[in-house]
Amino acid sequence: MFGFRERLYNGWVRDHYRFLFRSAWVLTGSRVIAEEVVQDCFEIAWRNMGQLRERKLARAWLFQILRREGLRSIVRPDELYDEERDGSSAPDAVAALEQRLDILGAMQKISPLHREVLTLFYFEDMPVAEMAVALEVAPGTVLSRLNRARIALRRAIDGRSGETPGSIQERARVVELRAAGASPAAQDK
Repeated sequence: MFGFRERLYNGWVRDHYRFLFRSAWVLTGSRVIAEEVVQDCFEIAWRNMGQLRERKLARAWLFQILRREGLRSIVRPDELYDEERDGSSAPDAVAALEQRLDILGAMQKISPLHREVLTLFYFEDMPVAEMAVALEVAPGTVLSRLNRARIALRRAIDGRSGETPGSIQERARVVELRAAGASPAAQDK
């Protein structure tokens, strides 16, 4: 019924759709545009299947395609929240939603290069070596971009700029202590 090419393609869609959709959503900031970008990605992949030399790198190759298409479709931050929100009113659910929205909003304030490395590393658990293939850079460059992206995200979340890495680390420590229920002042004694 289906030939090898069709089975391979269907496997890509089955295995990588969720990863690509989440990545596109974070990169573009819009669920609707993310759906279009993923569809375009799979269409391009279908037309260019012969370009993939190693099947084990399909995820990285698909992300390369998605990245190119997604960067063409970047939207303004005010179009970020087009998903339907659940009606949960529990305080923990509201706090979790607010934190998620803060992070997503901050992700839209940082550069596309920073967004993509954070998305691949934290949201998709992609290893650095695979990220290097997907982004077409050396592994050391991935690590450098990841470090700069973390700093940029912290600044965007806090609404600050121009801080030194030391002050960012100190602030991160305070946030961690507060999240653990400890008082930052008590820890210094």
